[in-house]
This record gives sequence, structure tokens and C-alpha cells, in this order.
Amino acid sequence: MLHFQHLPKTERRRLFAHPPQSFDEQTRVEDLGMALGATLYMPATRPRLASDLRRQRAAGAVSSVVCLEDAIADADVPRAQANAIEQLRLLGASLEREPRADGVGSVRGSTGLPLTFIRVRQPEQIGEIMDGLGEHRGVLAGFVLPKFTDVSGARYLEAVHEASRRHDQMLLAMPVIESPEVVYQESRAEILAGVAALLSHHREIIPAVRIGATDLCAALGIRRSRELTIYDVGPVAEVIYDIVNVLGRADGTGFTITGPVWEYFPDRDRLFKPQLRQTLFEENHAPRLRHELISRDLDGLIREVVLDRANGLTGKTVVHPSHIPAVHALSVVSHEEHSDALDVVTQHTAGGGATASAYRNKMNEAGPHRAWASRVLTRARMFGVANKDISVVDLLTATQPAPPDQSNQLGRKVQEGG
Repeated sequence: MLHFQHLPKTERRRLFAHPPQSFDEQTRVEDLGMALGATLYMPATRPRLASDLRRQRAAGAVSSVVCLEDAIADADVPRAQANAIEQLRLLGASLEREPRADGVGSVRGSTGLPLTFIRVRQPEQIGEIMDGLGEHRGVLAGFVLPKFTDVSGARYLEAVHEASRRHDQMLLAMPVIESPEVVYQESRAEILAGVAALLSHHREIIPAVRIGATDLCAALGIRRSRELTIYDVGPVAEVIYDIVNVLGRADGTGFTITGPVWEYFPDRDRLFKPQLRQTLFEENHAPRLRHELISRDLDGLIREVVLDRANGLTGKTVVHPSHIPAVHALSVVSHEEHSDALDVVTQHTAGGGATASAYRNKMNEAGPHRAWASRVLTRARMFGVANKDISVVDLLTATQPAPPDQSNQLGRKVQEGG
């Protein structure tokens, strides 16, 4: 698995001073969580799920979630589960017939399939799905565990471990923090402390903890608009801050926390001004790119991804294929970031202290900035380091999604479950 593998080699050489490194299910779980990037959710009822997964991998997706929970009506769950099993079996069979580029590796490491997870409703579904996949269970990287608390979570994690033991396959687990108990101030601290204690015993299978912003908003009767980031919704932003505070600590006890879902498709009606500076795009000779990003409502997503990282989150849950390139372009480490991170690590090794950055615009301190530098260098391995003369506009340009008419068609397919 390799980010930006879908770009031509000449383009990758132009963009990267240090290209992304490959990874697979054997990669250290902490690094794997950083590598997930934009995780595309799709309903398990999609009749062409197998081909959809392959198409999205070819377009740059490296992680995907097949949803059996909120995306599926209650009455449709049995049909959706059967469809997911059938489609993943078809996918496994087709991949096994294909030669792999290196001649070795697993189906999950194949370039034909993103790291694929299934979001279940009940712990019992984990064993049922693994049994149903049979000899093609290798297509599945693991499970997403909904409404996760210290009480419900124990049953889900035991089901994951039991399925791993029974089928001799290490399955990963991504808990979703989204229950009303976490929203309510009087119970939040206790629930999060319990979740932290529970997850500490299962660290080896937890690449990331996800945040279910839609359910967090629902507990308060809120739905944010496309022109607001989740950080503009004060009560929910406070929940995210506490989740990061308890579960995302940099002292060795924390986990990778992924950014909440961006759930909007393109739309023409806007109340507020676009959130992308016009001069930045003009200076990089890309005014048309700015117009295209705004027309697809990607300016809001871009702003939220920047705020995610500022608040300690990595990666993003997305529901539309055109969101993936923007998230991944913004995940590339800039030449300046990388330079600062290397300076901090060097200073720390030499015994600490502070020096002016090589860019002469900030102070780098070995102690306070050490954990930040470590995370930047991990992201650099997964997403690469941009060349010195490459800006975020260049990265957005190089990773442009399909034209608007095609993107709209894909959006309708996601919305309709087709």
C-alpha cells in the first residue's frame, strides 16, 4: 500500500523531496493509524461494492469502511450483511487470480484493495461475517466498533479477539466515540477514563480511535451546516477536545484520533464567503483550481482538515470520493515542517535547548516540540515530504478529483446506496 501511487512517477518526483513509504497490515499499528488518511464510508447495501472498492483504491483511497450501522435501515440489516459478505468474497476471489507486483504479500496488501473494515451494529456480527467470508476473509483488515463505551466496548473487543483466534488472522479494531454519555458533561469524564483504561489492554489491535460527530450532534439535536466546521459547533467541539485530552495524549498512553466525518456533497447555494484565500491561488497560477474547489464545497473540508490537525487529530472520515484527494494533499508534510522536525530531534539527541529554525521564522525547542516532531516524521513516512518549492496549492492541483459532473454522479451513488 502506498499513498499517491496512482500518480505518474514523473509527477511524484516533482512533488516529493522524500516520497511516501509503503505500508501494509504488518506495519506498526501506531504508524498504520497515521497512514489511514481519508477513510471512505460506504453503505453495505451497494450492489457493486466489490468494484466500487477497487475503483476507489485506483483513485487513491487506502482505507474504507463498509457500514452496517447508521447508513442502513433496521429492516435492511440482514440483506446488507449478506451483500457485504457476497461482495467481499467476489473481491477476494478476483484478487487471488491476479499476480501481485512483488510476487508476495496478502490480499489486503494488494494494490487492488484499500484496507477494508466493516462497521457492525452488534458484536455477534463479527463472528458471523468472518465465518461467511470463509477462505476470502483475508480481504478484511478489521472492524469499526460503534457507540463505543467502557461497557459496550468490552464485548466488541472480545468478539474481535475471538474471531482472530478462531481464524488465525490478526484483525484490527477502530472504536467510534459517539454515544450520548460522552456528550453529556456529567458523565463524559468517567466514560472517557473507562474507555482509556479498556483500550490500554488492546493497544496492539487499535490503529486509531474515530469520532462520530454526527451522533454527537444528534444527542443535542444539532446538525451543522456545510459552511461551518465542527469546531464552530461549541458543545460538540468541547467533546472533541476532551476526547483528544484523554485518548490522544503524547505520553505513550494515547492513540491516533481521526477527524470527524465531512458529510456534504457539492451544492450551489452559499450564505458565507468561500474559505480559501484568492491571492494564494493567484500567486500559484491556479485561480481555476480555487473555483473548482469552492464549487465542490471542498473549501469547508479543507478548513476543517487544517483545524483537525491543529487540535491533535489525524486523517478524516469522508463519504464522497472527491474528498479523498484534498485530505491526502493536506496530509503531505511540507518541507518547512520536516526541516523543523529534524531540527527538534537533533537538538533532543544533543541534550536539548532551543535554536532558530532553518527558515529563520520561529524557535524550535527540543523539549516542548519533541512529541510534535515525532508525529510529523511518522506522517512524513506515510505521506511523504514536499519539495521545497511545492506548495499546498501544487499538491491540491496534482491530486484533483474527477470533473464536477462525474463527482456529482458518484455523490448520488453514495447517497442512494448504489
